[in-house]
Formats: sequence, C-alpha cells, structure tokens
Amino acid sequence: MPSLFENAIASIRMGVEDFRQQDHDRDISAVRNFYAGLLLLAKEALIRAAPNADPQHIIGAKLKPVPDGQGGIELSQVGHSTIDFQQIGERAKDFGVALDHKALKALNTIRNDMEHHYTSESATAIRSAISKGFPVAASLFRQMDENPVTLLGEAWTTMLETKELYDQELREARATLEKIEWHSPSIIPEVIKCGNCQSELVEQIEPDNGSQDCAELRCKTCGQDVEMADAIERAIEKVHGTEAYIRYKDAFEDGPIYTCPACGRATLIEGEDSCANCSEALDYTDECIRCGEGISIQDYLDGLDEGLCSYCAHMREKIMRDD
Repeated sequence: MPSLFENAIASIRMGVEDFRQQDHDRDISAVRNFYAGLLLLAKEALIRAAPNADPQHIIGAKLKPVPDGQGGIELSQVGHSTIDFQQIGERAKDFGVALDHKALKALNTIRNDMEHHYTSESATAIRSAISKGFPVAASLFRQMDENPVTLLGEAWTTMLETKELYDQELREARATLEKIEWHSPSIIPEVIKCGNCQSELVEQIEPDNGSQDCAELRCKTCGQDVEMADAIERAIEKVHGTEAYIRYKDAFEDGPIYTCPACGRATLIEGEDSCANCSEALDYTDECIRCGEGISIQDYLDGLDEGLCSYCAHMREKIMRDD
C-alpha cells in the first residue's frame, strides 16, 4: 500500500500534468489533484516534524483522552478522518512547519466551488491559483530534505516554468551563494550558471559556508552537481567575454581574460591581483624597467617580459644578435 508521502508525490505529479495540458477540463482536474497532493505533503511534513510521535495523533482530526490503565491517559483517534485545510494551517504553526496558508486558501476556495459544480473564477485565475501553489510544494520538500528534481521528474520542470516558483527558487538559490568570499570581484551570484542545462538556479549545498575553495554547488533545475572551476570560467566569460571578443576583433589583442599558469583555467583577469579560480597571486613587474611602458599579462605568461616590455625585449635580443 503506498505511503502518505508516495500518495502526495503521485497526486502532485498528476495535478501538474493536468496543468500542463492547458485545457479547461484538465484545469479542474489539476486543482483537485494538486490540492490533494499539497495537503498530503503538508501532513507528511507534520509527521516528520515529530518523528517519535504516533502519526495518527499528529494528523488525526478527532482525538480523545482515554485511561492508559496505569493511572494516566493516552490519546485515541476517533474515527478515521484526518485534519482538514484549517487544522493543517493551525498545526503547521504549532509544529514549526512553514506553510503559505494564503496560497493554499486560494486553491481550497476554487476546489470547494468546483465540488459544487460552480466557480466564478476565469481559467486564467484558476491556473494562477495553481501556479501560486507550486512554491508551497517546493518549500515543503525543502523542509523535509527531499529533492523534487528526482521525485517529480518532468513535473518539476513544468513547475519551474511558472514565474512564481522560478522567482522563489532563484532568490533562495542565490541567497546560498551570498556568504561565499569569492577570489575575484568579478564573481557575484548572478553570474553563476549550470554547465549542464545553463540554468541560473545554482545553489550552495552548505549555505553557511563562506569559502570558495570549500563550496559545493548543485543545480536546482537538473539536479546535477556543478563544478566550481567550470562555474567560475563561465562567469568570467559572461562578465568579460564581450570585451575580449571586441579586443581581438578590432586590434588582434589579448585580454582581459588570460589562462592561469597555476590551474590552467581561463580565470586570470587583467587588473585583478590573483586568479578568480585558484587565487594564485599574479606577481610580476607590470612596468618596463627600461622605458617605463606597461608590460602585458600575456608577455608575462609567455615568459617574455623579464622586466622589459615586448618592444624593449625585442630590441635587446636584436642588439645581442648583432653583437
């Protein structure tokens, strides 16, 4: 027999599949299935919030005290009904489970109207109420340490396509990156992306970590781990790639992105003191000791500088050859 959690997953998936069809009759089915799945998911979250308690005491609608035969009492469930919409909201507060009661209420109202074969809401309003419930499901999954990517499959992708859920997931993903002390001032959470699916929904698995070298990243869209060095390279390309293209196109010049000799990544940025990926210091003389002109990073990386700009280095070699 499927568990409460399995039934919740199945109902949510069916509701999202109905929602995806964009058909009025399927919208009615979507409300019923998705709303039922949300309530089941909320009940599961309540049960997990008190793992040592009897689940029936947590989600039972009616309980009564009965003698336990030892001078005390114990709770006994009356009937088989479980807590309803209103009771779930009340118990969520008591159990410390975050639940957007307003979003649930909108779905509850439409569902009740439909049960009486009438609703004054337009198809757009119905679909909007469903989509506003998507972040509720995502929040409950997160509170239970469950991964909706693997549990819901294509249904999760459909849910992410709605603005309400996408905006919430993006805010929460970027918040996990805020504490990281990036090696480069060019790196901010807004430029971190997944290399597998190009999604911006990249989160830090341990959000309290502040070290770039210790950070582990994961994509909330496809569920894949994101290699930090790859993410940094993509971020640098996003921030400085256009300038690099223009420089090369207009003057055949290198920069401002260079390959770091320490880690081999294209994460060395002109004007910054160290590599954005490995933090290896860029320690070289950037002014020619002969003429005072600037020495390019590329000359330094090519081993051509020796304290001289490319022109002075060329002139020195010419004089040495003539001698």
